[in-house]
Amino acid sequence: MRWRRWLPACLAWGCVAALCGSRGLCPAPNASRPEPGQCPRRRAAELCAWALSSDSLLDPFPVDVIQENYVRNVRNCIFSIVYPTPFKSRVRLVAVSKDVLENILDLDISVKGSSDFLEFVSGAKVIFGSVPLAHRYGGHQFGSWAGQLGDGRAHLIGVYTNRHGERWELQLKGSGKTPYSRNGDGRAVLRSSVREFLCSEAMHYLGIPTSRAASLIVSDDDVWRDQFYNGNIKKERGAIVLRLARSWFRIGSLEILTHSGELDLLRRLLDFIIQEHFPSIAMNDSNRYLEFFSTVVSETANLIAMWMSVGFAHGVCNTDNFSLLSITIDYGPFGFMDSYDPNFVPNTSDDERKYKIGNQASVGLFNLSKLLQALKPLLDPRQKQLASQILEGYGEHYYSRFTELFKTKLGLLGENENDNFLIAFLLKIMEDTKADFTMTFRELSEITADQLKELSIPEEFWALQDLGKHKLFSEWVTMYLLRLNSNKGDSDTKRRTRMTNTSSLKQGREAVQLT
Repeated sequence: MRWRRWLPACLAWGCVAALCGSRGLCPAPNASRPEPGQCPRRRAAELCAWALSSDSLLDPFPVDVIQENYVRNVRNCIFSIVYPTPFKSRVRLVAVSKDVLENILDLDISVKGSSDFLEFVSGAKVIFGSVPLAHRYGGHQFGSWAGQLGDGRAHLIGVYTNRHGERWELQLKGSGKTPYSRNGDGRAVLRSSVREFLCSEAMHYLGIPTSRAASLIVSDDDVWRDQFYNGNIKKERGAIVLRLARSWFRIGSLEILTHSGELDLLRRLLDFIIQEHFPSIAMNDSNRYLEFFSTVVSETANLIAMWMSVGFAHGVCNTDNFSLLSITIDYGPFGFMDSYDPNFVPNTSDDERKYKIGNQASVGLFNLSKLLQALKPLLDPRQKQLASQILEGYGEHYYSRFTELFKTKLGLLGENENDNFLIAFLLKIMEDTKADFTMTFRELSEITADQLKELSIPEEFWALQDLGKHKLFSEWVTMYLLRLNSNKGDSDTKRRTRMTNTSSLKQGREAVQLT
């Protein structure tokens, strides 16, 4: 029906008086079309004044021909249409992100108090314009091809384009079984859902590309989990996170199509991703897949360097968890390093430490090699050779960005051929003394150059006191102060202010509200 095409845009401009036939989630479809610019933009205070659309994901691709919801091998599609399974018990809203609601979804914060909102974010009701989807993808897990994976406990409930022209895909996680659930129950527990909600918002305020979290609800439904994979199964409470990303497509989205020989669909999906999310690449460019790969390589290197700069270990760096838009997605057994340790592993099931924090850069290279493997059927011999050369440049991209970030953390300006050694020297001392990763840089941003020169470290700078126990610390301090003296036009006050801003979260006042 034609009105479905223009309705989301109309609603986005707040022109809802004629369309809201009731307080339900679906407006009446028999309203007249308003003139462009008729209504000023405002945040919606009710979900009746707001809508999603799934058309941009459904129109370009074939959909799973089987609509029954049971676990099976799916072929020749990108999505399966499958509806969330509501909890049987009462649900309660635990938290919302004010920033996400108001500045991404154009919803007034007051909407969180409505029953409509609670039903929407818990999967009990589908909002107007939404056709819930589960995405089919595959992936390499811990280095081996795992076959079909897919959204086993998540439902992509629609796309929203906000007042800034930003396109966001909304997904419920923990909302029930899908054809891709394998042996799972389709649920998420409160423990892991709280972690995802908080970490995705924290990463945003750290300035790291990431998915976002809008809301967190908890139920009284029993969900059984073996938290430490030791056979000790415990009862926990089911929960659902409403999370957002510009796109949920990942390396495994392309891999499954190549492995299944669905090359026409591979080309269609890749063209869609480029057209929607890589505007600098011309669709009539015969090298567009090469340009796409080059961008993903450099941006993935950038993302992992940023992870390292804050001591973040993803925990499950499989190709099905690596975004094609190079954002952090799928927060599972992640962790932030306390004491600096390149062998830090937050995932208790990673017995071989394959995804330890010190391996993340090399794992990124492995994942990009699998992306190239998925793209090769669409590349000619010359392009394959060029793509291999692009992949070889990944290490240079990564180390350049890593050095840049750590130079900023140390307050260094300009270029110096010894900067890499200065950074590596400090990290080695931190490793030997098990110094706190975050507080080391925080305290370096607060201590004065004179205090460092005299090795007069106040008691409250406990992380630096740990470093001071190392026999080579004074040698590193001497090198560091000499390097700081080469900063042109700098002062110790400017240096400390600059470093303090770098080592702090961006201000996100009242960003998360508990209910």
